[in-house]
Amino acid sequence: MCCDLKRRFLLLYATQKGQAKAIAEEICMQAGARGFEADMHCISEMDKYNLEGEKDPVVIVISTTGTGDPPDTARKFVKKIQDKNLPPDHFAHLQYGLLGLGDSEYTFFCNGGKTVDRRLQELGAQHFYDTGLADDCVGLELVVDPWIDGLWLALKKVFLLQKEKEGMSNDVSAVSSTLSAAARVGHELNLSSEIQNLKLEDKGDASSDVSSQKPVDINLLASARDTDPSLVHSVPPISQAALNIPVLPPEYIEVQFQDTPGENPHPSILFSEGTTFKVPVTKAVQLTREDAIKTALLLELDIANTAFDYQPGDAFCVICPNSVSEVEELLHILGLSERGERFLCVKVKEGTKKKGASRPQHIPERSTLKYILTWCLEIRAIPKKAFLRALVEYTSNAGEKRRLQELCSRQGNSDYTRFIRESNVCLLDLLRAFPSCKPSLNLLIEHLPKLQARFYSVSSSNLYQPGKLSFVFNVVEFPACPSRPVSRKGVCTGWLAELVAPLLHPNKNILFMKEGSPPTEEISIFARPNNTFHLPSDPSVPFVMVGPGTGIAPFIGFLQHRQKLREEHTDWHFGETWLFFGCRHHDRDYLFKDELRCFLENGTLTHLKVCFSRDSSTAEGASPKYVQDILRVYAKEVARVLLKDSGYFYVCGDKKHMADGVSDAVVDILSMEMEVDKLEAMKMLAMLRETKRYLQDVWS
Repeated sequence: MCCDLKRRFLLLYATQKGQAKAIAEEICMQAGARGFEADMHCISEMDKYNLEGEKDPVVIVISTTGTGDPPDTARKFVKKIQDKNLPPDHFAHLQYGLLGLGDSEYTFFCNGGKTVDRRLQELGAQHFYDTGLADDCVGLELVVDPWIDGLWLALKKVFLLQKEKEGMSNDVSAVSSTLSAAARVGHELNLSSEIQNLKLEDKGDASSDVSSQKPVDINLLASARDTDPSLVHSVPPISQAALNIPVLPPEYIEVQFQDTPGENPHPSILFSEGTTFKVPVTKAVQLTREDAIKTALLLELDIANTAFDYQPGDAFCVICPNSVSEVEELLHILGLSERGERFLCVKVKEGTKKKGASRPQHIPERSTLKYILTWCLEIRAIPKKAFLRALVEYTSNAGEKRRLQELCSRQGNSDYTRFIRESNVCLLDLLRAFPSCKPSLNLLIEHLPKLQARFYSVSSSNLYQPGKLSFVFNVVEFPACPSRPVSRKGVCTGWLAELVAPLLHPNKNILFMKEGSPPTEEISIFARPNNTFHLPSDPSVPFVMVGPGTGIAPFIGFLQHRQKLREEHTDWHFGETWLFFGCRHHDRDYLFKDELRCFLENGTLTHLKVCFSRDSSTAEGASPKYVQDILRVYAKEVARVLLKDSGYFYVCGDKKHMADGVSDAVVDILSMEMEVDKLEAMKMLAMLRETKRYLQDVWS
C-alpha cells in the first residue's frame, strides 16, 4: 500500500450507556496502529461532520435503547435523515459500514441500528462492508471482534478503488493485482500478529498490542487440587495457549489532588436528558409480606411544587448513588481512604496518544474523590475487555497477571462470558479476587462508565392524585456465587430501600408523612416519557393488560385514570378492561389486592384474572400457574377484543420469563381463533405491534 494514499474514514458513534463509544474508541485505536486515520465524533455533533459532502468511507457504531429506539444522542440525526422531503439519491455518494448493538431479549433487536441502516439505504447510500448486529444477551464481543477484524480489509479495498477512480492506475489488471496484493498485505498483517504471539512480554512493555506469556502456574489463589476453571484459575487448553489480547488503551486522564477546599456540584448536573427535580418521599409501603421471596415497595413522591408532568404509562428516572460501603471498600483497596474527602482536579494528560482525548462529561473538573466514586462512576459495571487489559499492567503477581490476560484474550471468550459477564462481576470483585492488582485512579475514570439513572414505570395518575407520583419496585438481590462470593442488592433499589427503611412503620410496613411536617427524605428525578405505552385515546376501545408481579405498576395508573374519567364523564361510553395478574402466593405477594377489588366493584375493571404459581391447588384439575396459561383459558375473549373489537393489548414485566411466553400464547390464541397456521398468526401479531395495538414495557 502506498504510504501517500489518503486513508481517512469518518467514525460516528451513538451511545446511551457508553458501549458504542467504547467500541468506537477501540476501532479508532486499531485504525491508528494499522495506518488509517479515524475521524471520530459522537453522531450528535453534527456541526463537526457533514455526511452530505463526505467523500471518505463512513463507519457507524450505534446502540438501541428503550423498546427499540435509537439512543438519545442519535435522536436529532435520525429526525434529520427521516425528513420525507429528502430525495432518494440524497446519500448516493456515501459508502458506509454499520455496527448495531442490541439485546435479543427485547422484541426490536438492534432496531436503532436497523432504523439508521434502512434509511441510509433508502437515500441511496451504499454498503462497503456488511452490517454487523451484536447481541448483548450472549456477549457483544462475539460479533464485535470479528466485525472489527474484517473492517480493515474492506477499508483497504475502498481506498484502492478510490485510487483507481482518481486516475492513479488506468490498467484494470493492475488494479486487480493491487487488490490481490492488498489481500496479501492483510494476510501478512495477520501472520505478523501470529508471529508476535510467540514473543514473550518479558519486560511488560505497556505499548504492545498483542502479547503472550509462557504458561505459568496461575493457580496461586486456588487449591492445587482444583481442576475446574474459575474466575482466578484456568485449565488447559487456555492455560497453555499463546494469547491474542487487545491493544493496550493509551492512558489519557491526569488526576491531581488539591489542598484548597471547595463544594461538590449537585449530581443533577451530570444528566442532560431533561430538567431534574428534587422531590420529597411522602409515603412508603411494603406491598409484600416478610416471608415473600421478593420484597416489593411502593414509594409516593410529592411533585406538587414542580413542573414535572406525566401520563399513566410513562417512565421516569431516579438519580441514585453507589453504595456507601462499596465506595469505602474501593477507597481502602486503592489505599486512598485518607484522601476520599480531598478535592481533585481531573484533566487530559499532556502528550497522551489517545486521539481527541477529553475529560469525560460525567466527571466534574473539580470535586472530591468520594463524590466521583459515589455519583459519577458505575463501579458495579461489568468490566470490558479493554479494562481488563489495562488492569494487567497494574498487577504484580505473575499468576494473576496471566489470568487477567486470559480473560481479556480472544482465546478466553468463553471464560470471560462465564466468570465475568454471566456472574455479574464488577471491579470490586476483581480487586478482591486479584489482590496484587492496584489500579491508578485515572484508570478508573478512563474505563468505568457513567453511573446511569434508573428507569421506573409510573404507577399512578395525576388526574386521580394531583401532585403525586407513585412507583413500585422489587428490591433486587444478587446472591453470592463462586465468582462473586459477596451478595448484594441493586444499586438503586437497595439505596431506596435503605433510604425509607427507618421511615416504615414497624408493624404496618407503611409510612405517611404527617400533614404539615417537613419531609424526611428527598430524591432527584427527571422525566422519561413513553411515546406509545398509554391508554387508548378513544375511551370506548377495550383493552387487555398483562402484568404479573411489579409488572402491574403502570396498570394501577391506567385504572386510577379510567376511574376518574368515569366519575367526571358519566355520559361517555367506556370499553371493557381485562387485567391478567400473577404472583407466587395469594397471601404473600398479591400486590394491590384491595385496590383491584375496588376497581372491580365500581366497574372500572371489568375482568380480573389472577394466578398463583407457588400455591398448591385444592380444586379439581391443575389451576393455571402463569399469566400466559390464564390467557389461553380465555382465548375466545382475548381474540374477540383484539380482532372483532380492535382493542389494545398491554404487557409489562420480565421479558425473558414472561413477555415471551405471553407473546407465544397470543400467537396460539390467534392461530386457534382465526383457524390459521402459526405463521399467519405471527404475521397478525406483527401487524398489531406495527399499529401500536400490542404494546410492551418490559425489562430483562
